Amino acid sequence: MSGTLFVVATPLGHLGDLSTRAAETLRAVAVVVAEDTRRSRPLVRDAGGKARLLSYHAHSPPSRLDQILEILRAGDDVALVTDAGTPTVSDPGAALVAAARQAGCSVAVVPGPSAVTAALSVSGFPADRYRFLGFLPRKGADREALLTEAATSAVTIVLFEAANRLAPLLDDLARVAGEERRVAVARELTKMHEDVRVGTLGEVAVYYQAHEPRGEVTVVLGGAGPRPTPAVDEAAARAEAQRLLTAGATRRDVARALMDTFSLTRNAAYRLVTSLE
Repeated sequence: MSGTLFVVATPLGHLGDLSTRAAETLRAVAVVVAEDTRRSRPLVRDAGGKARLLSYHAHSPPSRLDQILEILRAGDDVALVTDAGTPTVSDPGAALVAAARQAGCSVAVVPGPSAVTAALSVSGFPADRYRFLGFLPRKGADREALLTEAATSAVTIVLFEAANRLAPLLDDLARVAGEERRVAVARELTKMHEDVRVGTLGEVAVYYQAHEPRGEVTVVLGGAGPRPTPAVDEAAARAEAQRLLTAGATRRDVARALMDTFSLTRNAAYRLVTSLE
């Protein structure tokens, strides 16, 4: 039988956030696959694990993926961890999970910390629905398209960004979404210098122009809210409905025409037609 690939969430910063089950898993597996073994080795050691560590990141050769699959096929369990938080969220772990499933290996999750949900929880913005856009491209049409998507989204948006590129991101968001849009910047979550700054894009952008940010950054952008319903030219709609009825159109056809031309709801269109008869 093949081994199991455990997708293990690890602390964002505070080591007390490592769950009992995560520690048990790190002690039990034969191999820990890490984005950066230098960062993960102390965590595995502190959990009491003696597993072999293998690096797996965006620049790993295809042979490393094959090597990990061979370990699983041989019957050994493997833990996948990222530098901080939940693996496969803005890191290359998703490719390993997909390959393991395709190879017929079991995949299990050991849930825990996530910068996305942690930042949402302290932002004060609605999180019943939200969109996660990860790291935006540094420039070009793809960046502009995602900036526009963030600016026009009716729901909360979550972004990741490197500290040295936070100020340009806030400037770009203010340009497309307006300086009054609310934003929360969460830095160094659960660490000694944790900081969550909430305000308008204009206010927060000015702050980080004067104060160089450091550490891990998650940006939560408030939603644009529902789009306003366009006003209906009722006089024009009534005139068009009368014209169609006089020409012999049925009430059903007239109502459909009003829905298409004036963006009326079905009920509103039928009420208008009925009022003319």
